[in-house]
Amino acid sequence: MKKAFITLSIAGICALPLAAQSAYKEISVSNGGTITGSVKFAGKDQPPKTYTISKDNDVCGTGVRKIDFVRVENGHLLDTVVYLEKVKEGKPFPADVGDATIDQKGCEFKPFLQVMKNKATLAAVNDDPILHNIHTYELIRGDAKGPKKTLTNVSQPKPGVVKSTIKVRKGPAMKVECDAHDFMHGFVFIAKNPYFARVADDGSFTIEDVPPGKYTIKAWHGMLKNQKAKVTVDAGGTATVDFTFK
Repeated sequence: MKKAFITLSIAGICALPLAAQSAYKEISVSNGGTITGSVKFAGKDQPPKTYTISKDNDVCGTGVRKIDFVRVENGHLLDTVVYLEKVKEGKPFPADVGDATIDQKGCEFKPFLQVMKNKATLAAVNDDPILHNIHTYELIRGDAKGPKKTLTNVSQPKPGVVKSTIKVRKGPAMKVECDAHDFMHGFVFIAKNPYFARVADDGSFTIEDVPPGKYTIKAWHGMLKNQKAKVTVDAGGTATVDFTFK
């Protein structure tokens, strides 16, 4: 019995570091580097997708709803997030990145795109006097055209707030839809570490205070195949990485 007990104890101890390693550790970064770059679009800029507003017209409006899922400005791809993958430790998360709120108002998700911290709380607010059913999906591959997995599926028949803990395992983001209105769409990038940057209107991005080392850097967009590259960050140095989507 004693021998069996020792074996089980060792197995339990061995399992603990694996769980601990999955959590990001915040430390002081004094010799970090910077990653800069730009995100461009070289494909054909498609027009916004058009949906017919076929129900709840007194709240949702009439006619059609146009959603520009791939926004391009002067050759730069907007609504994109560039991030480092599998960073174990580094700077703290930004103070404004943690929990998130999605407002359903006028039968639209507001904001259309935002960033929240993994394992944080998502507050779904129904500001409309009608039924909404907020349905969130983990985007396994990163884009909405690939495989996805339901994270939350909540009916909101009247105004109010429903809160859920969001935890993604494989994908970098989630798609937000309303099962009651097919013209409601949104995206949330789920940050597993603070080394990310939302692309600016001129296509540029900057990620600062990166611990020296070699990293995989990725560019995420909710509707396009995600891009990746390798980057080496030197202490106090600046590395440049550019991405081009098609």
